Amino acid sequence: MVLKSYAKINLSLSINRKLSNGLHEIQSIYCLVDLYDSITIKKNNKEFIDDISFTGTHSKHISKLNNSVSKSLNLLRKKGLIDDYYSVRINKKIPVFAGFGGGSSNAVRVINYLTKNKTDKKFLNKIYDELGSDLRLFYHNRGFLKNLKTVKKINKSYKLYFLLAYPSIKCSTKEMYSKVKKYTKKQDYLNKNFKKKDDFINYLKNCKNDLQSIVEKKYPKIKNLLKDISDRKGCYFSRMTGSGSACYGLFSNENSSKAALKKLRKRYPKFLISLAKTI
Repeated sequence: MVLKSYAKINLSLSINRKLSNGLHEIQSIYCLVDLYDSITIKKNNKEFIDDISFTGTHSKHISKLNNSVSKSLNLLRKKGLIDDYYSVRINKKIPVFAGFGGGSSNAVRVINYLTKNKTDKKFLNKIYDELGSDLRLFYHNRGFLKNLKTVKKINKSYKLYFLLAYPSIKCSTKEMYSKVKKYTKKQDYLNKNFKKKDDFINYLKNCKNDLQSIVEKKYPKIKNLLKDISDRKGCYFSRMTGSGSACYGLFSNENSSKAALKKLRKRYPKFLISLAKTI
Protein backbone atom coordinates (compact mmCIF):
# COMPACT_ATOMS: atom_id res chain seq x y z
CA MET A 1 0.00 0.00 0.00
CA VAL A 2 1.42 3.38 -1.07
CA LEU A 3 -0.15 6.38 0.65
CA LYS A 4 -0.06 9.88 -0.80
CA SER A 5 0.61 12.61 1.75
CA TYR A 6 -0.24 16.00 0.20
CA ALA A 7 1.30 19.43 0.78
CA LYS A 8 -0.77 22.47 1.77
CA ILE A 9 -0.62 26.08 0.70
CA ASN A 10 -1.75 28.97 2.88
CA LEU A 11 -3.76 31.21 0.56
CA SER A 12 -3.94 33.71 3.41
CA LEU A 13 -2.47 33.93 6.89
CA SER A 14 -3.58 36.45 9.49
CA ILE A 15 -2.19 36.69 13.01
CA ASN A 16 -4.84 37.83 15.47
CA ARG A 17 -3.21 37.92 18.90
CA LYS A 18 -0.63 36.31 21.16
CA LEU A 19 -1.99 33.73 23.60
CA SER A 20 -0.94 33.28 27.22
CA ASN A 21 0.84 30.02 26.34
CA GLY A 22 3.14 31.87 23.94
CA LEU A 23 1.44 30.67 20.77
CA HIS A 24 -0.37 32.99 18.37
CA GLU A 25 -4.02 32.81 17.37
CA ILE A 26 -4.13 32.66 13.58
CA GLN A 27 -6.60 32.34 10.74
CA SER A 28 -5.93 30.95 7.28
CA ILE A 29 -7.63 29.98 4.05
CA TYR A 30 -5.74 27.00 2.69
CA CYS A 31 -5.84 24.21 0.13
CA LEU A 32 -4.03 20.93 -0.49
CA VAL A 33 -2.11 20.53 -3.76
CA ASP A 34 -0.83 17.59 -5.77
CA LEU A 35 2.73 17.81 -4.44
CA TYR A 36 3.00 14.79 -2.16
CA ASP A 37 5.26 12.44 -0.19
CA SER A 38 4.86 8.70 -0.79
CA ILE A 39 4.46 6.52 2.30
CA THR A 40 4.66 2.72 2.49
CA ILE A 41 3.78 1.06 5.78
CA LYS A 42 3.65 -2.51 7.06
CA LYS A 43 3.82 -4.33 10.39
CA ASN A 44 7.26 -4.88 11.82
CA ASN A 45 7.01 -8.48 13.05
CA LYS A 46 10.70 -8.92 13.91
CA GLU A 47 11.14 -6.39 16.69
CA PHE A 48 9.05 -4.39 19.11
CA ILE A 49 10.26 -1.15 17.57
CA ASP A 50 9.18 1.16 14.79
CA ASP A 51 11.54 1.26 11.81
CA ILE A 52 11.08 4.62 10.08
CA SER A 53 13.25 5.79 7.19
CA PHE A 54 13.21 8.74 4.80
CA THR A 55 14.45 8.90 1.23
CA GLY A 56 14.32 11.53 -1.49
CA THR A 57 15.63 15.03 -2.08
CA HIS A 58 14.34 16.48 1.20
CA SER A 59 15.13 13.63 3.58
CA LYS A 60 18.58 14.45 4.94
CA HIS A 61 17.51 16.91 7.66
CA ILE A 62 14.84 14.66 9.21
CA SER A 63 15.57 12.68 12.37
CA LYS A 64 14.74 8.98 12.10
CA LEU A 65 14.02 8.77 15.82
CA ASN A 66 12.24 12.06 16.46
CA ASN A 67 9.76 12.99 13.73
CA SER A 68 6.02 13.46 13.23
CA VAL A 69 5.40 9.83 12.25
CA SER A 70 7.33 8.29 15.18
CA LYS A 71 5.49 10.62 17.57
CA SER A 72 2.15 9.63 16.02
CA LEU A 73 2.82 5.90 16.33
CA ASN A 74 3.91 6.24 19.96
CA LEU A 75 0.84 8.31 20.80
CA LEU A 76 -1.54 5.88 19.05
CA ARG A 77 -0.14 3.03 21.15
CA LYS A 78 -0.33 5.15 24.30
CA LYS A 79 -4.01 5.85 23.58
CA GLY A 80 -4.70 2.15 22.89
CA LEU A 81 -5.58 2.66 19.23
CA ILE A 82 -2.86 0.32 17.94
CA ASP A 83 -0.75 -2.46 19.47
CA ASP A 84 1.69 -3.28 16.69
CA TYR A 85 4.96 -1.73 15.58
CA TYR A 86 5.58 -0.69 11.99
CA SER A 87 8.11 -0.36 9.23
CA VAL A 88 7.49 2.98 7.50
CA ARG A 89 9.26 4.26 4.37
CA ILE A 90 8.68 7.88 3.36
CA ASN A 91 9.86 9.31 0.05
CA LYS A 92 10.12 13.06 0.74
CA LYS A 93 9.10 15.17 -2.24
CA ILE A 94 7.74 18.00 -0.09
CA PRO A 95 10.48 20.43 1.01
CA VAL A 96 11.01 20.54 4.77
CA PHE A 97 11.06 23.73 6.89
CA ALA A 98 9.30 25.47 4.00
CA GLY A 99 5.69 26.11 5.05
CA PHE A 100 4.11 23.22 3.11
CA GLY A 101 3.26 21.20 6.24
CA GLY A 102 4.85 17.98 5.02
CA GLY A 103 5.54 16.55 8.47
CA SER A 104 1.99 17.18 9.69
CA SER A 105 0.59 15.72 6.47
CA ASN A 106 2.68 12.55 6.98
CA ALA A 107 1.39 12.18 10.53
CA VAL A 108 -2.27 12.59 9.56
CA ARG A 109 -1.95 10.14 6.66
CA VAL A 110 -0.47 7.46 8.93
CA ILE A 111 -3.04 8.08 11.68
CA ASN A 112 -5.90 7.83 9.20
CA TYR A 113 -4.57 4.65 7.68
CA LEU A 114 -3.94 2.82 10.95
CA THR A 115 -7.21 3.87 12.58
CA LYS A 116 -9.16 3.35 9.33
CA ASN A 117 -10.61 6.86 9.65
CA LYS A 118 -12.86 5.68 12.50
CA THR A 119 -11.45 7.83 15.29
CA ASP A 120 -14.07 10.28 16.57
CA LYS A 121 -13.45 14.02 16.33
CA LYS A 122 -13.25 14.58 20.08
CA PHE A 123 -10.52 11.98 20.42
CA LEU A 124 -8.68 13.32 17.40
CA ASN A 125 -8.62 16.78 18.97
CA LYS A 126 -6.80 15.32 21.98
CA ILE A 127 -4.23 13.82 19.63
CA TYR A 128 -3.83 17.12 17.79
CA ASP A 129 -3.28 18.97 21.05
CA GLU A 130 -0.30 16.72 21.73
CA LEU A 131 1.12 16.51 18.21
CA GLY A 132 0.36 20.00 16.85
CA SER A 133 -2.71 22.00 15.94
CA ASP A 134 -1.84 22.24 12.23
CA LEU A 135 -2.64 18.53 11.80
CA ARG A 136 -6.28 19.61 11.66
CA LEU A 137 -5.70 21.21 8.26
CA PHE A 138 -5.04 17.91 6.53
CA TYR A 139 -8.50 16.44 7.08
CA HIS A 140 -9.97 18.64 4.32
CA ASN A 141 -8.74 19.34 0.79
CA ARG A 142 -9.54 23.01 1.38
CA GLY A 143 -10.68 24.85 4.43
CA PHE A 144 -10.71 27.88 6.69
CA LEU A 145 -8.70 27.77 9.88
CA LYS A 146 -10.95 29.84 12.13
CA ASN A 147 -8.68 29.49 15.17
CA LEU A 148 -6.08 27.01 16.41
CA LYS A 149 -8.73 24.46 17.35
CA THR A 150 -11.35 24.99 14.62
CA VAL A 151 -11.15 24.20 10.92
CA LYS A 152 -14.18 24.67 8.69
CA LYS A 153 -14.35 22.71 5.46
CA ILE A 154 -14.78 24.75 2.27
CA ASN A 155 -17.17 22.78 0.11
CA LYS A 156 -16.85 24.91 -3.00
CA SER A 157 -14.08 23.54 -5.20
CA TYR A 158 -12.07 25.56 -7.71
CA LYS A 159 -9.26 24.26 -9.89
CA LEU A 160 -6.28 26.45 -9.04
CA TYR A 161 -2.86 26.42 -10.71
CA PHE A 162 0.30 27.29 -8.83
CA LEU A 163 3.97 27.85 -9.43
CA LEU A 164 5.94 26.84 -6.35
CA ALA A 165 9.39 28.24 -5.60
CA TYR A 166 11.59 27.18 -2.71
CA PRO A 167 14.85 29.13 -2.22
CA SER A 168 16.13 26.67 0.44
CA ILE A 169 16.26 29.32 3.14
CA LYS A 170 15.38 27.86 6.52
CA CYS A 171 13.16 30.41 8.23
CA SER A 172 12.75 30.07 11.98
CA THR A 173 9.01 29.99 12.67
CA LYS A 174 9.61 31.02 16.29
CA GLU A 175 11.74 33.99 15.24
CA MET A 176 9.31 35.21 12.57
CA TYR A 177 6.34 35.11 14.96
CA SER A 178 8.35 36.86 17.67
CA LYS A 179 8.72 39.90 15.42
CA VAL A 180 4.97 40.41 14.89
CA LYS A 181 4.01 43.81 16.30
CA LYS A 182 0.60 44.44 14.73
CA TYR A 183 -2.33 42.05 14.75
CA THR A 184 -5.11 41.56 12.22
CA LYS A 185 -8.74 41.65 13.27
CA LYS A 186 -10.51 38.29 13.09
CA GLN A 187 -12.85 37.59 10.19
CA ASP A 188 -15.30 34.84 9.32
CA TYR A 189 -14.56 33.66 5.82
CA LEU A 190 -17.62 31.40 5.77
CA ASN A 191 -19.88 34.44 5.60
CA LYS A 192 -18.58 34.98 2.07
CA ASN A 193 -20.68 33.74 -0.82
CA PHE A 194 -18.60 33.44 -3.98
CA LYS A 195 -20.68 32.50 -7.02
CA LYS A 196 -17.72 32.47 -9.40
CA LYS A 197 -14.07 31.47 -9.27
CA ASP A 198 -13.07 35.07 -10.13
CA ASP A 199 -14.91 36.34 -7.04
CA PHE A 200 -12.95 33.91 -4.87
CA ILE A 201 -9.63 34.91 -6.45
CA ASN A 202 -10.38 38.63 -6.11
CA TYR A 203 -11.07 38.06 -2.42
CA LEU A 204 -7.75 36.24 -2.02
CA LYS A 205 -5.88 39.02 -3.82
CA ASN A 206 -6.97 41.39 -1.05
CA CYS A 207 -5.75 39.01 1.64
CA LYS A 208 -2.14 38.65 2.76
CA ASN A 209 0.33 36.67 4.81
CA ASP A 210 1.07 38.70 7.93
CA LEU A 211 4.53 37.14 8.24
CA GLN A 212 5.62 37.94 4.70
CA SER A 213 6.90 41.47 5.25
CA ILE A 214 8.89 40.27 8.27
CA VAL A 215 10.54 37.48 6.26
CA GLU A 216 11.16 39.79 3.28
CA LYS A 217 12.97 42.27 5.51
CA LYS A 218 15.37 39.60 6.75
CA TYR A 219 15.72 37.81 3.41
CA PRO A 220 15.58 40.28 0.46
CA LYS A 221 15.98 37.32 -1.92
CA ILE A 222 12.47 36.22 -1.02
CA LYS A 223 11.07 39.69 -1.70
CA ASN A 224 12.73 39.73 -5.12
CA LEU A 225 11.51 36.23 -5.89
CA LEU A 226 7.91 37.10 -5.06
CA LYS A 227 8.06 40.16 -7.31
CA ASP A 228 9.49 38.11 -10.17
CA ILE A 229 6.70 35.59 -9.83
CA SER A 230 3.95 38.23 -9.71
CA ASP A 231 5.37 39.93 -12.82
CA ARG A 232 4.82 36.81 -14.93
CA LYS A 233 1.97 36.83 -17.40
CA GLY A 234 -1.18 35.23 -16.02
CA CYS A 235 -0.18 35.53 -12.36
CA TYR A 236 -2.98 36.82 -10.13
CA PHE A 237 -0.69 37.31 -7.14
CA SER A 238 2.35 35.84 -5.41
CA ARG A 239 2.62 35.07 -1.73
CA MET A 240 4.60 33.18 0.86
CA THR A 241 3.05 30.11 2.46
CA GLY A 242 3.32 29.74 6.23
CA SER A 243 6.40 31.28 7.83
CA GLY A 244 8.47 30.63 4.71
CA SER A 245 10.62 30.26 2.83
CA ALA A 246 8.46 28.60 0.17
CA CYS A 247 6.66 31.01 -2.16
CA TYR A 248 3.99 30.56 -4.77
CA GLY A 249 2.18 32.31 -7.55
CA LEU A 250 -1.48 31.69 -8.36
CA PHE A 251 -1.96 31.57 -12.14
CA SER A 252 -4.95 31.90 -14.42
CA ASN A 253 -4.31 28.58 -16.18
CA GLU A 254 -1.82 25.74 -16.51
CA ASN A 255 -0.18 27.08 -19.67
CA SER A 256 0.70 30.42 -18.09
CA SER A 257 2.17 28.66 -15.07
CA LYS A 258 4.30 26.46 -17.36
CA ALA A 259 5.60 29.50 -19.24
CA ALA A 260 6.55 31.15 -15.95
CA LEU A 261 8.24 27.96 -14.80
CA LYS A 262 10.66 27.97 -17.75
CA LYS A 263 11.68 31.59 -17.23
CA LEU A 264 12.07 31.39 -13.47
CA ARG A 265 14.13 28.20 -13.58
CA LYS A 266 16.61 30.01 -15.82
CA ARG A 267 16.64 33.04 -13.54
CA TYR A 268 16.96 31.01 -10.32
CA PRO A 269 18.85 27.79 -11.25
CA LYS A 270 19.62 26.94 -7.60
CA PHE A 271 16.03 27.26 -6.39
CA LEU A 272 13.56 24.39 -6.41
CA ILE A 273 10.76 25.54 -8.75
CA SER A 274 7.83 23.35 -9.80
CA LEU A 275 4.12 23.37 -10.66
CA ALA A 276 1.14 22.23 -8.61
CA LYS A 277 -2.63 22.31 -8.70
CA THR A 278 -5.44 21.73 -6.24
CA ILE A 279 -6.53 18.14 -5.65
